[in-house]
Amino acid sequence: MSAALAPAITPAPAAPTAPGLAARTVTLLVPAVAVIVLFMVVPMLIAAGYSFLTAGAYGGVRLPLTADAYVRFLFDRDLDDSLIFDTTYIGIFARSFVLAVLTTLFCVAIGLPLAWFIACRERRARDALLLAITIPFWTNLLVRTYCWVLILRDQGLLNGALQASGLTSAPITFLYSNEAILLGLVYSFLPFMVLPIYAVVEKIDPRLIEAGHDLYAGRLAVFRHIVWPLARPGIAAGTLLVFVPALGAFLAPDLLGGGKKLMIGSLIQLQFTSSRNWPFGAAAAMILMALVLVGLVVMARRRGAGAPR
Repeated sequence: MSAALAPAITPAPAAPTAPGLAARTVTLLVPAVAVIVLFMVVPMLIAAGYSFLTAGAYGGVRLPLTADAYVRFLFDRDLDDSLIFDTTYIGIFARSFVLAVLTTLFCVAIGLPLAWFIACRERRARDALLLAITIPFWTNLLVRTYCWVLILRDQGLLNGALQASGLTSAPITFLYSNEAILLGLVYSFLPFMVLPIYAVVEKIDPRLIEAGHDLYAGRLAVFRHIVWPLARPGIAAGTLLVFVPALGAFLAPDLLGGGKKLMIGSLIQLQFTSSRNWPFGAAAAMILMALVLVGLVVMARRRGAGAPR
């Protein structure tokens, strides 16, 4: 075969050099890093700086630098300016942690069976159920939370149904309680638990379930020994997505608690609005963030220690 008739051979593209690959990586990372720095790091630094300043008379902050905002978290000042140990804000933080933990537990208890039920349906029914779970996201959280006020109030739908059925003769007070706040939190954050768990259990090999039944395991045993261990990554992801936002929530405590059962988010919001004590609000936010970060680090280390080597 002559050289004129020989097929042209296209040379393979040269592999990128190390400097070129590094430059491309930096170029791709710059937008993400800029967003993180601009919308996360900078606000955190501003809040940290505000927490060490003095509250202005009509809001805002001013010099001199002081740690009074952090001292106020644990102590109150008497008439003679002496410090007295005060557990008011510790109680608010404790209530917030208890309600956030209960919210997470209820979401797991409801979300895991619900996600498994959806995963076991046929494709069309599965899509319809997932759509039903995501529909609440189409409505503003404020509107959804206020709907529970209309349901739970003394003249609301729930009391009306109970009295119409003869179960009660007078209205029952459901609103402005820890239970009402817990209900609102579970309702608000349940989809954040269901969807991560569903993403995991939907990939479980059905042959594992069949093998469990072949070994004479009942439904409860299959769920406990097969579904639960395989669903743990989704449960862990859902726990983070539920616990952290529930800890800082302020709409449910404000509307369903009536401002009588403060949580951390409500406390921070009040300091920046009606109380006009920006340093203490910033200090409460920094304390909350520190506690959350400590919890995440401990959880990550425990998961790392339990991972197979």
